[in-house]
Amino acid sequence: MSHRLSLAKSAVKEGLSVHIASNMANSNTLLSSYGFTLHHIPFSRSGQNPFVELGTLYSLYKLLKELKPSLVHAITVKPVIYGGIANRLSKDVPFVAAISGLGTVFTAKSIYERLRRSIVSNLYKAAFNCKSLKVIFQNPDDRDVMLSGGAIKAQDSCLIRGSGVDLDEYIASPEPNGGQVKIVMASRLLIEKGVYEFYKAAEELESRGLSVEMRLIGTPDSGNPKSLPEYEFDLWRRKSFIKVLGFRSDIAAQYANSNIVCLPSYYGEGLPKSLIEAAACGRAIITTDSPGCNYAIENGVTGLLVPPKDHVALADAIEELVVNEGKRKQMGEAGRAFAEKHFDINVVVKQHLAIYEELLSYE
Repeated sequence: MSHRLSLAKSAVKEGLSVHIASNMANSNTLLSSYGFTLHHIPFSRSGQNPFVELGTLYSLYKLLKELKPSLVHAITVKPVIYGGIANRLSKDVPFVAAISGLGTVFTAKSIYERLRRSIVSNLYKAAFNCKSLKVIFQNPDDRDVMLSGGAIKAQDSCLIRGSGVDLDEYIASPEPNGGQVKIVMASRLLIEKGVYEFYKAAEELESRGLSVEMRLIGTPDSGNPKSLPEYEFDLWRRKSFIKVLGFRSDIAAQYANSNIVCLPSYYGEGLPKSLIEAAACGRAIITTDSPGCNYAIENGVTGLLVPPKDHVALADAIEELVVNEGKRKQMGEAGRAFAEKHFDINVVVKQHLAIYEELLSYE
């Protein structure tokens, strides 16, 4: 709904029949209203029960066998792997895979995680072993990892900077006048998204006596074992140095009422949508020098990069932009120009439709 709806609607306008398979499709009346055909697939993002996972794979295989689609577009890790394998087993039609970040599987160092990485890499190879393929990456680091691991060939890959943003919805506006400088982090509250670093930076800035309002938007993700625990979330809501807002759907308004947007992630992002939206709103950005995040800004021009897992460096960067209003506003203006050049949803949709056309022309 937030990342690919514009693409699906545009595909319908181009005369394509769009079918959407997901674990919540049958209850989404809004999606039905756009003219898509919906299919429910039993699916767990974090599940690891092999029987359940095989059931999901079989459901996808049955669906593709029945529909006989002209093209399959799979998004995120499990759908890409299962969708690619199911496609090969059914009809082997043109396959588009959207790699929206490699996650922590490709960055973890433990023996268990390295074994898991090897398994996932081989599954990617199996999914991509099809006749007609295009793998869309959101940043060059992820593409290089896949290329060096032999999962894909260079000619089967392409770069598109994120899922785009509606520049008419996310409008650049002047910073709010008066009061404390507001720093916003909007994200799923996962540990690897840097929520602890944001919290500790807020604590650090209070100890320095810097008058700021640190605002955290989001809720714990019960389906993810690496989520911020609920009890800690409740504890943070009672702290004075951080303002926890929970889930909000009015992100554009939240950014308009802020001065700085922050995402201290080391998750293994594709290209974070929150940073795309922040740039479109004309806000200076502070994020980490890690894959995906560092591709969303121009360091020193539209924002600042800090080392991952370093709350003191994060606090230093925040303080730098708080005390230097001119620099902060200049970065925000440059960010809007950057968004207009790279993140316009209309450009991103056209790039995707061109891929569809290219692959379908081979059939």
